[in-house]
Amino acid sequence: MADSSEADLPRALLVDDEREVADAYALRLRGLCQIETVYDGESALDVVDEETIDVVLLDRHMPGMSGDEVLEALSDRGFEGRVIMVTAIDPGFDVLDMPFDDYLCKPLEREDLRSAVTQQCQVLGYELLGEYFSLESKRSVLEAELPASEREDHEEYQHLQERSERLAARIGRLLEDTESLFEAFSEIEREGR
Repeated sequence: MADSSEADLPRALLVDDEREVADAYALRLRGLCQIETVYDGESALDVVDEETIDVVLLDRHMPGMSGDEVLEALSDRGFEGRVIMVTAIDPGFDVLDMPFDDYLCKPLEREDLRSAVTQQCQVLGYELLGEYFSLESKRSVLEAELPASEREDHEEYQHLQERSERLAARIGRLLEDTESLFEAFSEIEREGR
């Protein structure tokens, strides 16, 4: 992922009220992902509402809306990404009920931060790949069995096709060598003989 252009990289959102810490972590992620930094929970939710974010790096202890509240709001909104808690709060049993994907205690080494983000991007990429293959299977069989005129006029089919295209682009940002994965899938014959 490091040799890609900025637009081809996964999208990460770093949320921490300590500007110096947030900016330092953002620098550590340079070249690995597109990184946007915000310094409060409300701004984090605004960004997630407006953009496709793959990984949120979230501090727990922030004034105003805490990281725990942001995490709950992300879960309630059906956030389709991964969340890494990056915090100085030592974990307790309360974390058992929290819907995050990884928990890193500050201070962090550069490589630990980069490895955690890379791992969560890969997990998300494979999760989305399953949905993509399911949609593409449906699209492929309909393409093989129904004339183009019927498919073009069917609203649900058009939505399926648009979602599939968005997923393919996103998976391409998250995983390496997606072309061979997509090619192997497309080589399977789905129409009757």
